[in-house]
Amino acid sequence: MKFEGIYTPAITPLAADGSIDKAAFAEVLEYLVESKIHGVIIGGSTGEYYAHTTQERIELAAQAKDVLNGRLPLIVGTGGIRTEDAVAFAQHAKEIKADALLVGTPPYALPTQQEIALHVKAVDAAAGLPIMLYNYPGRMSVSMGEEFFDAVADVKNIVAIKESSGDMAQLHRLAIKRPNIQLSCGWDDQALEFFAWGAQSWVCAGSNFIPREHVALYEACVIEKDFAKGRKIMAAMMPLMDFLEGGKFVQAIKNGVALNGLKTGGVRKPLYDLDDAEKAELKRVVTELKATIALIK
Repeated sequence: MKFEGIYTPAITPLAADGSIDKAAFAEVLEYLVESKIHGVIIGGSTGEYYAHTTQERIELAAQAKDVLNGRLPLIVGTGGIRTEDAVAFAQHAKEIKADALLVGTPPYALPTQQEIALHVKAVDAAAGLPIMLYNYPGRMSVSMGEEFFDAVADVKNIVAIKESSGDMAQLHRLAIKRPNIQLSCGWDDQALEFFAWGAQSWVCAGSNFIPREHVALYEACVIEKDFAKGRKIMAAMMPLMDFLEGGKFVQAIKNGVALNGLKTGGVRKPLYDLDDAEKAELKRVVTELKATIALIK
């Protein structure tokens, strides 16, 4: 499987009682299809998987498969502290005929490099689907290093990695030493650098609400190979990147989606929504970003 383009880790809308709003979730997916992104990820950090029950995650994945109905690739996140849980999510993804898995390091447990490799291999054995690795030490506390990549070199289903360490040296090492693993940008304000180093895709939460602008950067850098244009688009996006890194990431993404008239229902605890001043600032940033990028040729 080739990962090319913009892959959106979809948000999970909530109803007034805190339950998952399935009708609103379907609307979110339809919006993404209409926006011509290139794939959808369910069960990612932006989708608040960590705040969902096992049953909720299974039902969301199944609904996403039904709604998308082959119009976009579906990648299912298998995140979990226990390998047994990740395996169960992978098995369900196989049952619903998902296109690929997102497989990260189990959080909190602090596994060794060999233990991360065994975790990935167990998930792979359970589903046999293409795998996009997910390296996010900021949340998992452990990074996928050279020992890990050596240990999984025989796993043929590993085709890509969402690299979210923020470590530019890690990007360089992957591009040079692991050319068989497709690079996908997982650190938004480094998108331009990822594309320069050969990445063909970008997993970006912001594409939940400004998908066309994200697609524009991808097309400038990867399709048109016009990095002068890409730098202009990236410069226009940087105020949003800075806002998103202000400590309320998922809250900001969901409020961005609400700006488009879609239902989001806030976030699950322990998180709380943006305050009025933050919402107003996000709206200002997004409005200016759209206006600026629309003028870039």
